[in-house]
Amino acid sequence: MSRQTTLKGNPFDLLGEGLAPGDAAPAFTLAGNDLSAVTLDDTSGVRIFNVVPSLDTPVCDAQIRRFNDEATGLDGVSVYCVSCDLPFAQKRWCGAAGVDRVTTLSDYKDGNFGSAWGTMIDALRIQSRAVFVVNLHNTIVHAEYVPEVTEHPNYSAALQAASGAA
Repeated sequence: MSRQTTLKGNPFDLLGEGLAPGDAAPAFTLAGNDLSAVTLDDTSGVRIFNVVPSLDTPVCDAQIRRFNDEATGLDGVSVYCVSCDLPFAQKRWCGAAGVDRVTTLSDYKDGNFGSAWGTMIDALRIQSRAVFVVNLHNTIVHAEYVPEVTEHPNYSAALQAASGAA
């Protein structure tokens, strides 16, 4: 049985299996803003992986800004944003939005993050909306797949999980 999300009420299949607290964080290779390869092993500590369809949409914009603002109070927690936007667009958007505490990473090359983490909307080749918190041992301690892409995640639950995982 396939997993689905909706976008403006329209159902779309997601690639990959869903992840849950207690699962090991799957390996990935994403592109940094300078096109360098960034893997799970390049990250450490407690991490929030904030997954969005596109930075240039209103809910995604608000979500990234919210995590950027919240990052000031999260000692020892790194915040990442994963989308399929090109690295150049991610860098431009962050500069224009004043986002400087969230590291943007792109899954544009082959969608390996989206497939491994269960967030890729197959038909559209964009990420669904999701938030994961990973502890220092690369174990997922919080996983939220937002059922409707145009809705916000539960920020409080993700931030509480990140604070408790430190």
